Amino acid sequence: MKIIAFGGSISKNSINKKLATYVSHLFEHAEVEVLDLNDFAMPVFSVDLEKEIVQHPLAHAFLDKIASAELLVISMAENNGNYSAAFKNTFDWASRINVKVFQNKPMLLLSTSDGKRGGARVMEIAQAAFPRYGANIIGSFSLPSFYENFDMENMKISDPVLDNQIRDIVKNLSF
Repeated sequence: MKIIAFGGSISKNSINKKLATYVSHLFEHAEVEVLDLNDFAMPVFSVDLEKEIVQHPLAHAFLDKIASAELLVISMAENNGNYSAAFKNTFDWASRINVKVFQNKPMLLLSTSDGKRGGARVMEIAQAAFPRYGANIIGSFSLPSFYENFDMENMKISDPVLDNQIRDIVKNLSF
């Protein structure tokens, strides 16, 4: 099984990328490719710029990565209660090529933050919006208080209750 995973942030130390990486590696016998949104940096989308560029090649590359997956593991970063600007920009460019950006792929949707809500607001927004763009959300998980519940040295969830929750989700997913 091929998994494409990424965090919805361009931070070099993205906690969402760390969570997506950890969770994607919980799947046995999977080939995991972790994307870095920095590799898909495009100018800020506008219809005027789209007229000049038409379809940005990096948006095509992003869509090609999504197409190669059998499962998407995406951890959404929350910036001011919404998607990060970097994720939204990549998404906007890609959606102009294929409105079904997620191409009906099964998706495990994650979020985390350094706060107790674990990116709950962006999770709610993504759960409501992503299905309209071809996401087949088959599971979700929010990790609260990332720095208290994630062992940065060993790159894993340190809270045993939370770790068991995500392991159970992974084990029970069917697609």
